[in-house]
Amino acid sequence: MTANRFQADGPADHVACQSASDGTVSGGPRAWLRAEAAVLLAGALAAYSTTGQPWWLVPALILLPDLAWAGYLGGTRIGAVIYNAAHATPLPAVLIGLGWCQHRPLVLALGLVWLAHIGLDRLQGYGLKYGNSFQHTHLGYWAEERKPHNPPSTTSPTSCWSPSSCFRCAFAR
Repeated sequence: MTANRFQADGPADHVACQSASDGTVSGGPRAWLRAEAAVLLAGALAAYSTTGQPWWLVPALILLPDLAWAGYLGGTRIGAVIYNAAHATPLPAVLIGLGWCQHRPLVLALGLVWLAHIGLDRLQGYGLKYGNSFQHTHLGYWAEERKPHNPPSTTSPTSCWSPSSCFRCAFAR
């Protein structure tokens, strides 16, 4: 039995957009994760301002972790591992720790730009990848965010009119 993301507590014609079985986060927890991403981005940039490094480094390096997409040349499974390693916080945290302990402001700044990139990605809805598809992330299928929903169906309990007319579905995106 597949559980819906939301319990039906509104009109009978309102249904959830996605099933919980796809491994993605929606609703309130998704909003919290995006708020957390905004704090990560702002905090990383605020900390960067204390390093004394030039600000041109931020736009020059902010997209560098996205080069990890090249891992997908080896297949979706290996690509997801490489991409996730570049888009999770442990590696930049180690870099920040090394920069801090060794009094190397450039190393510290590089780790902070890396963290800012992760915060920016998550704020925009790009999450950690699953091994089955580049578009399947823990925050949803990002390629489908701009696709229109299917019209309601009496046979399918997982469709709705559109994200704009369905508060729950708009919030889940």
